[in-house]
Amino acid sequence: MSSVKAVLFDYGLVLSGPPDPNAWERLKRILNATEAAFHEAYWKHRDAYDRGSCTAEAYWQQVAGDLDRTLDEVTIQQLIEIDTDVWTQPNQQMIDWAAALQRAGMKTGILSNIGDAMEREVVARLPWLANFTHHTFSHRLKIAKPEPAIYAHAAEGLDVAPADILFIDDREENIAAARAAGMQAVRYINHDEFLRTMRDQGYESLLDL
Repeated sequence: MSSVKAVLFDYGLVLSGPPDPNAWERLKRILNATEAAFHEAYWKHRDAYDRGSCTAEAYWQQVAGDLDRTLDEVTIQQLIEIDTDVWTQPNQQMIDWAAALQRAGMKTGILSNIGDAMEREVVARLPWLANFTHHTFSHRLKIAKPEPAIYAHAAEGLDVAPADILFIDDREENIAAARAAGMQAVRYINHDEFLRTMRDQGYESLLDL
């Protein structure tokens, strides 16, 4: 293990838990969509939303268009708020660990593929996000993981060399890209496996801070 001077976290499915199934149901109900049709439309346009190629309003109009629905401004705002409900279930164990790192003086960052309204709503709901040293949110930069430039931006924001950053993400392609960018990286699948991997790879001292 190389030295670690900063820990860089993905947000979704690392600091947040699995999507809220009740919120999924509310989205489908508003759009009057079946499970398959809803998820096809939801994910089809998500990359463009996350990388800032479209706003939240445009994103939801595209989703609705694929489902042969029309939306007014009030309904779009409802969808934005419920979509935030989907992705704000806390992964408390990782939130607590990040807070322990911060208390110990370790720099911490967030590197997340996230759209404009999602960032706004998540930051407003979760005040503990302000305790991170730096945030890299994809829509602001018009790039997204696993593009190399977004990792460089996160390292610059933390003012730490990539080799001294430990990056944690749930997606293997993002882990591979972080390593290609010179970072150390551990994939997060579930908490027990994460703890085992951290110990196996020599990061146990970070868990004890």
